[in-house]
Amino acid sequence: MTLRSDTDIAAAPVPMPELQFGLADPAVAATMTGLEQMQAIVAGRLPAPPIVETTSQWIHELAPGRITFLGDPHPRFLNPMGLIHGGWSMTLLDSALGCAVQSTLERGETYVSRGTEVKFIRPVLAQTGQVRCIAEVHSRGRSTATAAGRIEDATGRLLATGTTTCYIRAMG
Repeated sequence: MTLRSDTDIAAAPVPMPELQFGLADPAVAATMTGLEQMQAIVAGRLPAPPIVETTSQWIHELAPGRITFLGDPHPRFLNPMGLIHGGWSMTLLDSALGCAVQSTLERGETYVSRGTEVKFIRPVLAQTGQVRCIAEVHSRGRSTATAAGRIEDATGRLLATGTTTCYIRAMG
C-alpha cells in the first residue's frame, strides 16, 4: 500500500493523516494477518496506537516485510542540548522495525522485541524537517525475525540506523 512515493517528502512535508487513536479489539485483530491489521489502521478501520499521536510518527508506505514511517521532529522533543532527543529517533526505528516484522505475521500470531540496537549518525534538529524511516525484514523464521532500518532526512542523508530481533508467538 503506497500512500505517496518516498521522494515526495523532499518536495514538501507530508501531513500526518487524520487517524483515530486507541487499541484494536484483540478478538478482531486475531482474525487478521499483521499486514491486514496495519492496512486497516492506515485506512481508518482500526485505531492507530496512541504513541502515533504522541510522537508524530506514522505509516507512510506498507508492503509485506517492508515499511516506511514518516516523522515530524517537533521542538517539543528537544533535549537540554537543543537536539531532538535520541529517544524520539529510537522510537521511530523501533516502531518501523517492529511493524516490518508485524507485516509478515499470519492470523493468530503476534511478536515481541527481543532486542533493538540503534546507531546515531547525525543529530536530528527541529529544523531538520520531516524524516523518513525505512525498515525491512531480513529473515523470518517460525519463531524469530530480524529487521534493519534507517532514518533519513528529506534529501536522503543518513541520520540513524537500527536493527531488531523479534520473537514470534501465538496470540493469547
